[in-house]
Amino acid sequence: MPKPGTRLRLIDVAERAGVSLATASRSLAGREGVSEEVADRVRQVARELGYVANPYARTLAGGASSTVGLVVHQIDDPYFAEIASGVIEIAAEEGLLVQICHSGRDPDAELRQLRHLIAQRVGIILIAGSGYNDPRVEAEARAELSEFQSQGGRVAVIGRHALGVDAVLPDNEAGSRALAGHLLDLGHRHIAIAAGKEGLTTITDRIAGVSSALHQCGLSLDNIPIVHSDFTRGGGRMAAEQILSDHPETTAIIALNDAMAMGVLSTLRAHHIPVPEQMSVVGFDDVSVAADLAPSLTTIRLPMTDMGRMALSLALKPRSARPRRRPTGHLLVVRDSTGPAPSR
Repeated sequence: MPKPGTRLRLIDVAERAGVSLATASRSLAGREGVSEEVADRVRQVARELGYVANPYARTLAGGASSTVGLVVHQIDDPYFAEIASGVIEIAAEEGLLVQICHSGRDPDAELRQLRHLIAQRVGIILIAGSGYNDPRVEAEARAELSEFQSQGGRVAVIGRHALGVDAVLPDNEAGSRALAGHLLDLGHRHIAIAAGKEGLTTITDRIAGVSSALHQCGLSLDNIPIVHSDFTRGGGRMAAEQILSDHPETTAIIALNDAMAMGVLSTLRAHHIPVPEQMSVVGFDDVSVAADLAPSLTTIRLPMTDMGRMALSLALKPRSARPRRRPTGHLLVVRDSTGPAPSR
């Protein structure tokens, strides 16, 4: 139930009636595809709540708008900014507008954003950011997107495994395997991982890549400290503090994205720990500022702007019988933040 004084929305009607947003919309518009019993219930709830349809949305009832809805995990993360720039570039070429939403890596917030975009009659929905290891977490979003597509909407995602739609898939496992291999080749054996919070597929895949590199050298992930924190610069600072406190023997830190790596470098600087003479640091993504840090960051380059272009290009294609997958590839970029393991 909406708070007193707020404007009623179609999503309020849908939630009270126990139906999806698309079903509520079709019921109130008198379109086919909804049983009379369900449509009557939705109309009754709308009357009880005093819901009046948005005139703008009503004008779009016969078809989708020329707006692309882009849902990202973290709007202030350069990773998502660069993806958004690729989406906006293709959208401009196609005469489309882009509406950007922020989920904060909260699946419930993401679901609300999806329902809001559907209520606004966007023609295309793109989602960028890690999926979740537990498919049940994404079940409602998957159902909403499936129904959105059945009504003619277009969908593509970046970095998601389980939504059943066209996807651009970053080379997470192979990239982190290359990062860990680089550190191992430099002689590092006391390695720690600054990871985002558990439950994200991106974290799982990138840790799996590190594990694979260790295994090739006869080492085990069981002996590697993994500190889970927010997948942000602040999370990197917190993870680095814990690694320095609990694992002082560490000579290299693998941050599972560049934002965390920036936080790690900040903490090391505050503790007057020279990089890479005493501690090597690597990141993942190669955001635009990575080369300008001091020291410049060794990282895995993903083609983030191209990923945004690829996702919207996929969504603009006619829907295929089976979801399409587009791998991104990766490149290890060695810069000043890594060096040989210090002698003991």
